[in-house]
Amino acid sequence: MNKDRLTAFTDGVIAIIITIMVLELKVPRGATFPALAGLLPTFLSYVLSFVFVGIYWNNHHHLLHACRRVNGAILWANMHLLFWLSLIPFASGWMGENNFAELPVALYGVSMLMPAIAYFVLQGRIVQANGDDRGLAEALGRDVKGKISIFVCLAGIGLAFVNRWLASGAYVLLASFWLIPDRRIERTIEKD
Repeated sequence: MNKDRLTAFTDGVIAIIITIMVLELKVPRGATFPALAGLLPTFLSYVLSFVFVGIYWNNHHHLLHACRRVNGAILWANMHLLFWLSLIPFASGWMGENNFAELPVALYGVSMLMPAIAYFVLQGRIVQANGDDRGLAEALGRDVKGKISIFVCLAGIGLAFVNRWLASGAYVLLASFWLIPDRRIERTIEKD
């Protein structure tokens, strides 16, 4: 199978996810700073979610660039990832509309946890399908960063019921952790 179709489809779905998120930003009722300030929680939620979706797009791009073969298992693993990413606009909107209340912040953590798990599964399917390409498997290695991310999401979910701002801080920390693309894969691509 050709990985270009998978890349194009994923790019399209991610573009739609971002479009849905931006359409959830409502124009303030009134032309004053207080009216604009009332939208701050929704805007902050949007910014954080935009960064996360951008991180997934960027790392997905690198991962597929290093991939040589695509099979059915990879297609389904990719759909699994896209499903969870498609729920981010809902979780983001609910969190922002409810001023970062406990349950929406916890659900937001779930909406970060599930794509992290799905991405981990996708990596595994790609390594499995490209078994003779030891460079990719070595580049991904033990994926300590990915495993730490899962624990940060779990911590954020738990913290949401203790202190919603600490939970939100965990999600911001997670985003900052991934802002720089995965250099392991870039090095593998450069070698080839």
